[in-house]
Amino acid sequence: MDPATAARTHRTERPWGWFQILSEAPGHKIKRIGVLPGQRISLQRHHQRAEHWVVVRGQAQVSVGTRTLDLGVGQHVDIALGELHRLANRTREPVEVLEVQLGNYLGEDDIERMSDDYGRI
Repeated sequence: MDPATAARTHRTERPWGWFQILSEAPGHKIKRIGVLPGQRISLQRHHQRAEHWVVVRGQAQVSVGTRTLDLGVGQHVDIALGELHRLANRTREPVEVLEVQLGNYLGEDDIERMSDDYGRI
């Protein structure tokens, strides 16, 4: 397997679940994100990218700005540059989301955490 393919198939584990980079090129990155039952990612924002989330498995609870949405398979939401957001799984079944990141810089260090269940602030 070539290194580019290996990078796209590797899952990165997190306390709330995992993510997998499916594609990356200048200006965009596509991730598959899995959130375990009862878990959620940090309340966060990004200074250099916008995101688009599409639910592909389960029922996701999504907070974007002041809105909280319950999204099922096929439903989606846009997250503007700098907008507070959080992805949660309030069910007993796995949740998976496809995330499309758009911006000039897409590094994992462009996460400003406002609240985190795992002490990563």
